[in-house]
Amino acid sequence: MNAQPRTVAAQGAVIRHLGRVDYETTWRRMQQFTDLRGAHSADEIWFLEHPPVFTFGMAGRREHLLAPGDIPVVHTDRGGQVTYHGPGQLVVYALVDLRRAGLGVRDLVTGLEQSVIHYCAALGIRAAARREAPGVYVDGRKLASVGIRIRRGASYHGLALNVGMDLEPFQRINPCGFAGLAMTQLSALADVTGVAAAAAGLQPHLRAALRL
Repeated sequence: MNAQPRTVAAQGAVIRHLGRVDYETTWRRMQQFTDLRGAHSADEIWFLEHPPVFTFGMAGRREHLLAPGDIPVVHTDRGGQVTYHGPGQLVVYALVDLRRAGLGVRDLVTGLEQSVIHYCAALGIRAAARREAPGVYVDGRKLASVGIRIRRGASYHGLALNVGMDLEPFQRINPCGFAGLAMTQLSALADVTGVAAAAAGLQPHLRAALRL
């Protein structure tokens, strides 16, 4: 997903395909967008990849970072514990005015999960969510992680869907705070290997689930 960033006009939301971008720079850009948006600002969905990075949520506990090695670690302001981002993983940031959309926090988390579940169903994959451990799972293995932040009634951060990536770095952490949690990815489950293809496939399900 190294193509030039592009923006797609979409009714009710702006869709941005940003390519592979630095984590911390993108995080600060999300914060700025949220702080500056007004009552009539369009919601935005950002599709992207990150270079290798471990990120800690606000509740993150150091013991869940086992052996990061040379991969950077960033303490961020989303919910949740520690996770990994890297090339071959589709990251989706949902910048949504929740009050205007009539969505609560649980509605947003459920919508993000359901978009992946419905996309998987279209690929012939049976996936499910777990209320006690947000994310999407296939046969007990985690396929997608969810972590959000709400500020000024609007959301940022979002979900990370494993597509066709090196899963080894997940062994250096307790993913999302769960020791021994096995991970999986779309390339092991269906004929989907590219992040751009996954973004195109997920987009209509995401817009439908979030009513965007």
